[in-house]
Amino acid sequence: MLAIIGGSGLYALDELEIVKEHDVTTPFGKPSAPIVEGKAFGTSVLFLPRHGRNHEFLPSEVNFRANIYALKMLGARTVLSISASGSLQEEIAPGDMALASQYFDHTRGFRKNSFFGEGVTAHISTAEPTCPVLTQDVLKAANDIGIKLHSDKTYACVEGPRLGTKAESYFLRGAAGCDVVGMTNVPEAFLAREAQMGYVTLAIATDYDCWREDPDEHVSVEAVFAVYFENIGKIKQIVLKLLENGISDTPEKIRTALNGAVMTKDEALTADQKSWLAVLKS
Repeated sequence: MLAIIGGSGLYALDELEIVKEHDVTTPFGKPSAPIVEGKAFGTSVLFLPRHGRNHEFLPSEVNFRANIYALKMLGARTVLSISASGSLQEEIAPGDMALASQYFDHTRGFRKNSFFGEGVTAHISTAEPTCPVLTQDVLKAANDIGIKLHSDKTYACVEGPRLGTKAESYFLRGAAGCDVVGMTNVPEAFLAREAQMGYVTLAIATDYDCWREDPDEHVSVEAVFAVYFENIGKIKQIVLKLLENGISDTPEKIRTALNGAVMTKDEALTADQKSWLAVLKS
């Protein structure tokens, strides 16, 4: 089943036929909001607004572990992240959309970034952190309805909640080689891999961050939401076409990401640890 995590400005998908609302608790706490289970074209989907239904959570306050765990627990096998972002490259203009294939972690260590620790040790590979199959599904859906997507881009994740400095913007687009910048897809992408779920980011460029010389082009919250809401219809079109086309199977390499990665022996685990680990492995 596909799960969609909605970013800033996307708090519901009204186009879905609502089947059920799941108000769940996980071993890692509560997710950002109750998770909506819906259907479109006979395809089931889960939807979760990352920042809460009233945008009450800052990026570093989002309970990423609870969000990903809850989606996995409810049957999701792959995740499409919808995220507002700043463009770090001239060719990605405000209003354009881009699919990420790589992530650059520029956060500051405030976020719980792994399910593991506190007696359970694991090390997963994140060399190729996104799902190539879901990427192709999204590209096909966009192409089918005539919407251009930039692909194979690198998403820089910064801590926030402040907007960046010019020096940071220059570093991310220069030395780090990033294409878009946002505040939310790390550790989300890596937690999805720990949960053996596919994941890809559909980033909407709302601005040019602050690397351009013209101060009028520097990012502001007003500009972000103005461009985001202008393009939210395109996002929903892509999602509905994606569901109409159907979701391809997640590659086995992702579905078995924990094979050989967990170093702690079963006999050393508590009953609770075995329980949540079984969900990740399912």
